[in-house]
Amino acid sequence: MTVFDLKTQALREVNSALHSPNLSGEFVIRNPDGAHNVAVGLDAPVKVTVEGHVGYYGAGMNQQAEVTIDGNAGTGVAENMMSGTVWVKGDVSQSAGATAHGGLLVIEGNAAARCGISMKGVDIVVGGNVGHMSAFMAQTGILVVRGDAGEALGDSIYEARIYVRGSVASLGADCVAKQMHDEHHEELAAQLKAAGYDDHDTGAYTRYGSVRSLYHFHVDNAGAY
Repeated sequence: MTVFDLKTQALREVNSALHSPNLSGEFVIRNPDGAHNVAVGLDAPVKVTVEGHVGYYGAGMNQQAEVTIDGNAGTGVAENMMSGTVWVKGDVSQSAGATAHGGLLVIEGNAAARCGISMKGVDIVVGGNVGHMSAFMAQTGILVVRGDAGEALGDSIYEARIYVRGSVASLGADCVAKQMHDEHHEELAAQLKAAGYDDHDTGAYTRYGSVRSLYHFHVDNAGAY
C-alpha cells in the first residue's frame, strides 16, 4: 500500500503519481482537508482511499478505479465518471455524479441539489435524502434514494429510472410515478445490494420515469420547455 499525505505533498504530485502508466495496487490519501480535484482522472483498476473531506470534483472522470472518500464531498463528486466505483461515506454537495456515463456512485449520507444531473448511464445510490432538481435531464442509468427527494425530481427526464423510498416534494416536467413490475423489483434489489444495503422490502419504493411528452417539440408544451 502506498500512502500520500497532502500536508507534505502537493496535490498535483499526488494526482500525477496516480496517473502513472500500468498503475496497480492500493493507495491512501491522507489529510485532504477539503482540497479540490482529489483523485481525479484515474484510469486503472486500483483502490484509492481518501481519509477525510474533499472539495469540488473529487474522483471526477473516474475510470476503473475503486475510490472511497471517508468524509464529505463538495460539488460535482464523481462528475463525468465512466466506470469503476466512487463511495462517499458522508454527505455530498450539489451535482453529484453529473453527466456520469457509467460505474456506481454510492453516497451514504445526503446529497444536495441536482444529484445525477444529466446522468448518462451511471448508477447512483443515496442512503439519505436528495435536494431539488435531482436527475434533471437524466438520460440513462438508475438513481436510488433511500430517503426523501426535493422539488422538481426528474425534471425533463429521458430514459433514466428513479426509485425513492421516502416522500417527493414535487415532480419536474415530464416525470411521473410508474408501476413497479417484477423486473423493477429485481433491478432495485440488485442496486441496493451493490451499495451494501439489505433492503428486502423493495415494495416500499416508488418508481419514477418519463411520460415522454417532451421528446419532440410541440407548441402546446411550450410552457414546459
